[in-house]
Amino acid sequence: MTVSRQAVHLTSHLDDTYLRQALRHDVRTGLTSTPKWLPPKWFYDAAGSDLFSRITRLPEYYPTRRELSILRRWATDIAARSGADTLVELGSGTSEKTVLLLDALAATGRLRTYTPVDVDAVTLDDAARRTSRRYPDLVVRAVCADFERHLALLPRRGRRMVAFLGGTVGNLAPSAREVFLKELRATLGPGDTFLLGADLVKDTRRLVAAYNDGAGVTAAFNRNVLHVINRELGADFEPEAFEHVALYNPRRDWIEMRLRASRPMRVWIDALGLPVSFAAGEETRTEISAKFRPEGLRRELVAAGFLPGRHYVDPTGDFLLILAHA
Repeated sequence: MTVSRQAVHLTSHLDDTYLRQALRHDVRTGLTSTPKWLPPKWFYDAAGSDLFSRITRLPEYYPTRRELSILRRWATDIAARSGADTLVELGSGTSEKTVLLLDALAATGRLRTYTPVDVDAVTLDDAARRTSRRYPDLVVRAVCADFERHLALLPRRGRRMVAFLGGTVGNLAPSAREVFLKELRATLGPGDTFLLGADLVKDTRRLVAAYNDGAGVTAAFNRNVLHVINRELGADFEPEAFEHVALYNPRRDWIEMRLRASRPMRVWIDALGLPVSFAAGEETRTEISAKFRPEGLRRELVAAGFLPGRHYVDPTGDFLLILAHA
């Protein structure tokens, strides 16, 4: 389905049937596994997107501020090195950071098209309209899609820079990350580039605090996946009966977010005809957030067929952007 509104074009690869089937598959698979897990993509309904926006403004949550500081300082250099006339942004969300890249690309005189890609159609449409108003000569081709499944369906017009910001790449397990990077590389042609944002390994206390804020916003965000399952699949979770847990796994260099059952309980998921039992203290993993070392990230890019170029680190050494060439 494609909808055009002046310079805004919205293409959706995620109809209601697809989303329902994907949610049912993930919930059934994750909650019948040992240990239990749920994928983080289901955090992001309207309430979850709002909670995450609040998280990015918390004092404990440094990644957004650090990435913004890099973009403020280096967006002009990134735009010049990319040579791009088209910006494709995976997991674009509200597209707040995108303005810095679009301004830099527009200043080169080459910018023609912006393609934001996100699973949340409402957030995507709002961001696309807002971007179009700010850049009236820009063609905005928004795509509602799952970047783990629909990379091959993204538009291939122009000389593209694909941006994957926010450290979201860390939400992918190593095997899934390897597949994602190789599939993305296969969609890129000569002259295309890939701008990747990644959170770096650092003091464990700071890492854990970023995912366990004192105001409890991240805890509400974590529990929101249970609200989504209740609403969409007719489940009877009691979200407040699950405690938010954030811990660092030093062997894998990643943060894990979990939901811990505060007591024994049995949950019925009506749409699946599925009863799920939880023991007291049993934990369900809801997210991983891998942290990287620059040399390790470069190796992963090379293995996927990229040629890593300039990388940019904020002054505190917390966060990295790397521009890789196809």
